[in-house]
Order: sequence, then C-alpha cells, then structure tokens
Amino acid sequence: MGIFSRISEIINSNVNAMLDKAEDPEKMVKLMIHEMEDTLTEVKSSAAEVVADRIRTTRLLENETKRQQEWATKAQLAVKKGRDDLAREALEQKLDSERKCQHYKKRLDEVDVLASQYQSDISRLEEKLANARARQRMLIASHQSAVTRRRVEEKIYKLNTTGAFAKFENYEKRIDRFQAEAEVMSISNNSLEKKFVDLVHGEEIEAELQRLKGVENGENASELPSRFETTSDPIDPKPDPFAEEAKAAPAKNAS
Repeated sequence: MGIFSRISEIINSNVNAMLDKAEDPEKMVKLMIHEMEDTLTEVKSSAAEVVADRIRTTRLLENETKRQQEWATKAQLAVKKGRDDLAREALEQKLDSERKCQHYKKRLDEVDVLASQYQSDISRLEEKLANARARQRMLIASHQSAVTRRRVEEKIYKLNTTGAFAKFENYEKRIDRFQAEAEVMSISNNSLEKKFVDLVHGEEIEAELQRLKGVENGENASELPSRFETTSDPIDPKPDPFAEEAKAAPAKNAS
C-alpha cells in the first residue's frame, strides 16, 4: 500500500469506533499508534524531500534566468557587431534557457502543491495520533483500574467473611449475655435489699405487737408510739386467759 493510500485510510478511519468493536482495544490501539507513527515519519521524510527539491528547483530557475539574460545580452552584442551567425546561436541558447525556466517554474508549482498537501497530511496525522494516544492512555488507566479492583475483589473473596460475621455474632451474644447477667444481678440485689427492708419492718411490727400486748395486760399506754396513741377515754382491759393460766401454774406446783 502506497503512502498516500495509508494516509487516506488513517485519516478517514474512526479510531473510537474501531476500538469499540475490537476484542482487545488496548492491543489494537497500540498497533494503530505504531502504524500512525511509522506513516507520520515517512510522510515527514517525503515532505522534507519535497522541500529540498523546491530549494534545488528554485536555485536552478534562478541560474537559468541569469543565463537567459546573458544570452540575450550576447545576441544583442553580436547584432551590433554584424555577427548574425553568433546572434543566431546566442538566441538559440536564450530560447533553450527560456524553456528550462518554464520547466522549473512548472516544477516549482507542482512542488508547492505537493508540499502543501504533505503539510496538511502531517497536521491531520498528528491530530489522529494525538487522539489515539489519548485513547490509549484512557484504556491503560481503565485497565489499571480494573486490575486494581480485581485484586481488591480477590482479597475480599479470600477473606473468611463467614468467620468474621460469626465472630461478630459471638460478640453480640456475649454482650447480650453480659446485659442479661447485669439485669439478673440488679434484680437479685433489689430482692435482697427488699428482704432486709422487710426484716426491719417485721421487727418493728413485732415490737409494736408486743407493746400492744403489754398495754392489754395493763402496762402503761404512754409507751406506745404516736401512731398507736389511745384516745382520751381509758380502755377497759379484758382478762387474758393465757395470762391467767400462767399465774395459776406456779400455785399448782407449790401445792
């Protein structure tokens, strides 16, 4: 394939569309960049040759233009001297120089068109190459990101997630057990404290009961606590059968 055909194919190609359809976009863009770089190098080399050709042609045109002017001057001199034969030869050389000048001018026009085409192709190739390199960087970044993500996923997969969750569950169970034990201890402490309170309260009740019995037996009612204070009317004591039996028992033993 000629250079112009390759240039046309590269310039008219849709890099992104080609890469989107490729099985291995990263590999394909690498090959495309390599081909673009080679083509660009070849185009620049050809463009340099065209520029060199233009310089040579310009120099030849300048020299041939001077030669044409010289032969024209010689022909005039020969005519003045009456040497028509020399004048004819000088005119022939002048015409030959004119033909060469026309050829060089035509060549310069062709070289200018070719140089302009090369310059345009170089610019478009550089643009395509820049686009391909940008896409390559994006693909590399995406690939690296995918590799990193895959490594992370593999590490996560290798972790014993079931064991980890089981440990968390055990921790939760232990915490629940500690909380339950704390509640039980709190209830036990409250129950024990209540027993002591009931014990003290029972003693108070028993003491009041004994005092009440003493009052019933004729003891001083003023010893009762305020909550058992008697009214202004005296209480008529009733005989206590248990007390009578207690008094009768010593008498029987004495007899």
